[in-house]
Amino acid sequence: MQSDLSWPWVRAFAVHVYTASGAVLGLLIVLAAIDGDSARALWLGLAAMVIDGTDGMLARKFRVKERIPWFDGAMLDNIVDYLTYVFAPVILLLQTGYLPDGSTGTLVAAIPLVASCYQFCRADAKTDDHFFRGFPSYWNVVAFYAIAMDLTPVTVSVIVVVCAVLVPVPIGYLYPSRTRDFRPLTLALSAVWLATYAVIVTQLPDPHPFWIMLSVAYLVYYLGLSLLLEARRRAARAARAEEAPQVAVLPG
Repeated sequence: MQSDLSWPWVRAFAVHVYTASGAVLGLLIVLAAIDGDSARALWLGLAAMVIDGTDGMLARKFRVKERIPWFDGAMLDNIVDYLTYVFAPVILLLQTGYLPDGSTGTLVAAIPLVASCYQFCRADAKTDDHFFRGFPSYWNVVAFYAIAMDLTPVTVSVIVVVCAVLVPVPIGYLYPSRTRDFRPLTLALSAVWLATYAVIVTQLPDPHPFWIMLSVAYLVYYLGLSLLLEARRRAARAARAEEAPQVAVLPG
C-alpha cells in the first residue's frame, strides 16, 4: 500500500532529475568547447533542448508541483536553462574562435551573460499568456548558426550585442511549447527545425545550403509570428483601455 502511495512522488521526483540532467549536459558542452569539438558540443546542446522542451510537459502530466510542493521546479529549470542556453554556448563561441581574440572577445562574451542574468531574474520574464518578454536568451541558437554558417567573429559579435540589447525590450516572443496561438503548427515546425539542426551537425564543417535555408526559414516564421502576435496583443490592450470607464476628476 505504501508503495502505491509513494509511486506518484517517485515519478514527480524523476521529472526533477530529468530536468537536472541538463546541468550535466551544460558541463559536457563546456568540456567539448575546451576540446574544440564543436560538433560534439552541438549534439549535447540538441539533447539539452529536447530535455527543456519536454520536462515541462512531463511536470504538468505528473502534477509535480502538487506532489513535491516544497521543491521549486521553476528555479531548477532556470538554473539549467542558464547553463545550457547561456553560459555553455558563450563558452563554445569563445573557445572555438567565433568571438574576437583577447580581452575584446572576453568583453563580448560577458555581455550575454550579464544580459541573461537580468532576464532570468525578471518576475515577468514569462507572461501570463505564455510569451517570453524580451529576447529569450537563445544563445545556444546563436552559437549553432555561428558554427553552421561559419560566421566571422565580427559578425557574431554584432549579433550578440543586438540580441543582448533586445533582452530588456518588452516584445513578446513565442514560447513554442505553450503559446496557444498556432501552437500545433509551431510545434510541428519546431520538430522540423530540430531535425534540420541534427542534419546540419552531421554535415559539419560544410553543411549543405538547403538545410541551412530550411533551418533559417523557421527563424523567419518564429520572429514573424512573434511580432504579429505582439502587435495583436498591443492592439487588444489598447482597445480594452479605451473601453474602460473613464473616471471624471472633479476640481477640489
